[in-house]
Amino acid sequence: MKLSLFDYKLPHKLIAQTPAVPRDSARLLIYDRNTKKIEHKCFFDLPNYLSDNDVLVFNDSKVMPARLIGKKETGGRAEVLLLKQVANNRWEVLLGLGNPKIGLKLRFQHALEAQIILKSLGKTWIIQFNLEGPLFWTTLAIIGQVPLPPYIHSKVEKNLLEKQYQTVYANQFGSAAAPTAGLHFTARLLKRIQKTGCQLEYVTLHVGLGTFEPVNTNKIEDYQIHSEYFEVNKETIKRLIDAKKAGKRIIAVGTTSLRVLESLFKNDIREPKSIKQDTSIYIYPGYKFRFVDALISNFHLPKSSLLMLVSALIGRKNVIKIYQLAIRKRYKFFSFGDACFFK
Repeated sequence: MKLSLFDYKLPHKLIAQTPAVPRDSARLLIYDRNTKKIEHKCFFDLPNYLSDNDVLVFNDSKVMPARLIGKKETGGRAEVLLLKQVANNRWEVLLGLGNPKIGLKLRFQHALEAQIILKSLGKTWIIQFNLEGPLFWTTLAIIGQVPLPPYIHSKVEKNLLEKQYQTVYANQFGSAAAPTAGLHFTARLLKRIQKTGCQLEYVTLHVGLGTFEPVNTNKIEDYQIHSEYFEVNKETIKRLIDAKKAGKRIIAVGTTSLRVLESLFKNDIREPKSIKQDTSIYIYPGYKFRFVDALISNFHLPKSSLLMLVSALIGRKNVIKIYQLAIRKRYKFFSFGDACFFK
């Protein structure tokens, strides 16, 4: 399929710069895949569409303070964006320092140092820190900054935005970007959902910056999608299998949760066991879903793999029509924007 089929024009003013306050006051577009009916609600209305026959699956990954500002040994400014830990003290990173060279040393506050040791794939490099384990993470928490998406230019206090760019149930550090569909949930809303009898489950996928990359091939089938690490424990997998066998509706909260579920259950699991691995699953129109029945999602960037994923679930023409309607209705788009429930 041609990449141009997944393009749309979005007025810049519809790119949300700050989240709704409270979070669950964001708007919610509900699309029924069977009747094609569209409803316009608020996110706090979600429990009205859930029951004890549903399972919500959340991604509990926590955004790291992955942006480090320091200096090169020669004195110039150095910026490092942590992407993925590849060993105890080695990380795959993006570098903002002009002309990176293997062997170059970088210095940060609180005695943290790093050295460039390898050129990796694309624009990424491998660096090695002088600290590891709890000491590294403690230092990172002190001097690191949460990297906000490149289209966020809000004048709101940055520390406040960083706090809002984290789900209320975030648990495990590892993401370079938030699983943004989950940003709409509040503790109060989760309690209301539990009262419906809806089952809540948590998986972990550490979101990489590849999630923001537009597909760069004319034919979408030729695109090499990014890889992301995920893990799910044995008990969760067993409960998910039991729920599916019982005929419950499996609802992925966000495309990251969906990628985990479809990666997990691409083959029959005869004996549940804890899973820790990478996934490069690429979902676009023509894909046959094996486990997920419905999706809660934000509005995604034009020509992105995430837009293609949603198109695989509800159809490309339906997605474009829904997005055009959302633009006319002045919905807010992207990370801090409004949400959709494709049920």
